[in-house]
Amino acid sequence: MRHYLRYGVLVALMVFTVINNVMATGKTDVRKREVRVGIMLPLHDVDGDGRRMVEFYRGILLAVDDLKKEGISVDIHAWNVNIDADIRQTLLKDGADKCDLIFGPLYTKQVPQLAEFAKAYGIKVVIPFSINGDDVTKCPQIYQVYQSPEQLNEKTIKNFMGRFADYHPVFIDCNDPDSKKGPFTKGLRQLLDSKGVNYNITNLNSPYENFVKAFTLDKPNIVILNTDRSPELTSAYRKLDELKRNNSALKISMFGYTEWLMYERNNMTKFVEYDTYVPSTFYLNISAQKTQTLLQDYNRWFHAPMMEAIPRFAITGYDQACFFIRGLHEYGDKFDGSKSVKPSVQTPYRFERVGKKGGYQNQVFQFIHYNTNGAISIVNF
Repeated sequence: MRHYLRYGVLVALMVFTVINNVMATGKTDVRKREVRVGIMLPLHDVDGDGRRMVEFYRGILLAVDDLKKEGISVDIHAWNVNIDADIRQTLLKDGADKCDLIFGPLYTKQVPQLAEFAKAYGIKVVIPFSINGDDVTKCPQIYQVYQSPEQLNEKTIKNFMGRFADYHPVFIDCNDPDSKKGPFTKGLRQLLDSKGVNYNITNLNSPYENFVKAFTLDKPNIVILNTDRSPELTSAYRKLDELKRNNSALKISMFGYTEWLMYERNNMTKFVEYDTYVPSTFYLNISAQKTQTLLQDYNRWFHAPMMEAIPRFAITGYDQACFFIRGLHEYGDKFDGSKSVKPSVQTPYRFERVGKKGGYQNQVFQFIHYNTNGAISIVNF
């Protein structure tokens, strides 16, 4: 099977061969043959969408190589489905109806046609990134990885209340007029009010004598900023450093945002010092052996480093491919994504059905905890 990846001209040709070099004509038990995978994403170099999806696809190829070493055979078809494409034309291509699993599409408007096609042919469809439609509530073949900001806010607030029940919350207004964290801080304060939990609000520009009054020595303090921006985080550290110098008995933890993972490299010492918790659906341990192996393999295969992004697109592709292909190989058509065969590198998955007749949505949610002893632990919910 030839795979073509074009950047104006052909830049890669990859060949994967099934164990017996013969594709079965029917949907026989996937546990006893190769897993047939389709990729329907923008695979081009025209814009950022294409470049990111090429990297995602390359991660899938890295996964297939590892899965072959485990004795799992995979047959891949890849189609360039850009933003202007009529996906119905792609669905007519040779091999599309034989897929067990399709990754895509990227664009919401292409989901309904693919969903109907998947229902007709019994194909599982993994929508790997954000969409705006509600097709997952209507199509049992869909596996939607994306969780909306509203869903994540709700989970964050709920699990904050459980995790920090014995803490004193301190909200710091960082004077960021463009902050998008208002729904979270407002929702959290409303829930604290309804539970009768006392908290304080202060300002990043408050004089020290007013700032210190927001904190207590009676219990640990948990600090929440109302912005995810790095400059305000740095200013907050300066303010908290002064506070701790003058009050050594004061216990302070910080509760951040997923965006803070971008600042880990430069702020690791502070994350650890302030016992920081970051809500997220993913985390990449850059120093882990498997991560380093994937970074090296990617560079060796494609003669370029992975993009600096959170999460990493190639490792997202790797994790999703490993999760679903292993699941199909082990459990066949009964695999519903509710349990993992092996741990993921960056993003864990646990899918649950949406309603009684819908598809499945990933429900994994975590706090990344930077412990004061330097260890990083994952708190799963």
